[in-house]
Order: sequence, then C-alpha cells, then structure tokens
Amino acid sequence: MTSQEVKVYREIQRNADAAMKAIDTIADKVEDEELSLQISRQSLKYSELHNEAVKQLINDRTRPYQSNHLSDALLKTGIRYNTMLNTSTSHLAELLIKEGNHGILEMEKVLKSNRGADEKSTSLARQLIELEESNVRSLKDYL
Repeated sequence: MTSQEVKVYREIQRNADAAMKAIDTIADKVEDEELSLQISRQSLKYSELHNEAVKQLINDRTRPYQSNHLSDALLKTGIRYNTMLNTSTSHLAELLIKEGNHGILEMEKVLKSNRGADEKSTSLARQLIELEESNVRSLKDYL
C-alpha cells in the first residue's frame, strides 16, 4: 500500500469517526422520531465505511488513524455549546449539515492531494462523499 493510499484510508476513518461522534453527541437531544431514526441509520453507514478503511489498513499491517482526544473534546464541546439554548429539530439538523459539509470538503482535499492512490481507496472515499452528500440532502428536510 502506498503512502497516498494510507492517507486516504486514514482520512476516511477520521472523517467517519467524527461524523459518528457528532451524531452520538446530538442523538440524545433529538426529539423528532424520524430524525432520530435517520441519524441512527447514517451512523451505521459511517461505521461500515470506517470499518472497511480500518480493515484495509490492518490487512496492510499499517497503523490506523488514532483519534485525538483534544479534537474529540472540541467537537463534542462545540456541539454541546451550540445546543445549550436551542435543541430544536431544525437547529440539530443544521449542525449535522455543517459537519457533513465539512467532511465533504476535507475528503475532497485529501483526494486531491493524493491523486496517486489506487482505485480501491479512492472508491471508498467517493462512497463516503456520496453518503455525506446524501445525508446533507435528507437533513435539509428538517430545516
């Protein structure tokens, strides 16, 4: 596995991990049953992509991405701060949309800077981008 492929797989893992943590942090604040079900499904899909990226790295005997406790804390604290006074369905959907858009941008940047990565890693990255885009579209219904 090339260093570019490792970078792509690690970004897939990091991106999916951040999305799952955002969903987990918001999930207990969601009162709308449809939204709750939808974000649970999204988390499951993120988990599948995350696990596939980890599997590829482990199969290559390459160390997977290690979550940074500070960035995790900042993500969760930011969400908690933004939901202290407003836990409306539209606000929670907006926060998840912003997180999804951020994930899309980060994944696109990694793909652009690692153009030499193989089809397997870039295909998995594209699946993650498509999932993020689909999630953003569906969350717009809750605005």
